[in-house]
Amino acid sequence: MHLEKSPIEKKPIIVAIDGPAASGKSTTARILADKLGYIYIDTGAMYRSVTLKALREGLLDDLRKDESGISRLLRTITIGFQGDRVILDGEDVTEAIRENQVSREVSFISSLKLVRDKLRELQQQMGRKRGIVMDGRDIGTVIFPDAELKIFLVADPAERAKRRHVELSLKAGGAAVPSLEELEAEIKQRDRDDEERTHAPLKRHPDAVLLDTSNMSIDEQVNVVHDLVMKIVGQS
Repeated sequence: MHLEKSPIEKKPIIVAIDGPAASGKSTTARILADKLGYIYIDTGAMYRSVTLKALREGLLDDLRKDESGISRLLRTITIGFQGDRVILDGEDVTEAIRENQVSREVSFISSLKLVRDKLRELQQQMGRKRGIVMDGRDIGTVIFPDAELKIFLVADPAERAKRRHVELSLKAGGAAVPSLEELEAEIKQRDRDDEERTHAPLKRHPDAVLLDTSNMSIDEQVNVVHDLVMKIVGQS
């Protein structure tokens, strides 16, 4: 018996979700992809993986003087996904890439042109078959500017600091975590770094739907974006 494909299966699209740190991008994108039966690609995890490897190899100080030193690392690195797990050079680094040291340095690593060029190539390869949800900071502007649906999430820095504090506290198991004030300061600095970098700065594509998540639950965020997808594929 032949079953007719649903509209979402007939017309797979690319959903690009951009926004600053702790705006809800990754969680929204992951749940949305599962709901649609799409592939989820966490580009932030890819940049964090490069950052973790650079930290482990003690390259940060040298890279601040000469970024060309990252080229050797990029030639040998492998980054992949197994479900919701992030695999770096064959190792599961899903938790390791969320450590605070990585969070502090990822903006710098993300600003390096060689890194952005390498990961842009990988991300575009991943999206060739469509039917994907990809989140990051330059998906709608650089990676997939022709994506059928582009979303730009924003949220108040204080609210984003609260979210990050909850996330870190849950993972810390009682260990000390940065204060709300420290996290908010880090988030604001990260925003400045991302917005002012030379290569692919964080900015909203003119066609992107602006969604302020400050007072929204994750379910509400997902439902709004899901409704937009359904309108595009012809199923309201």
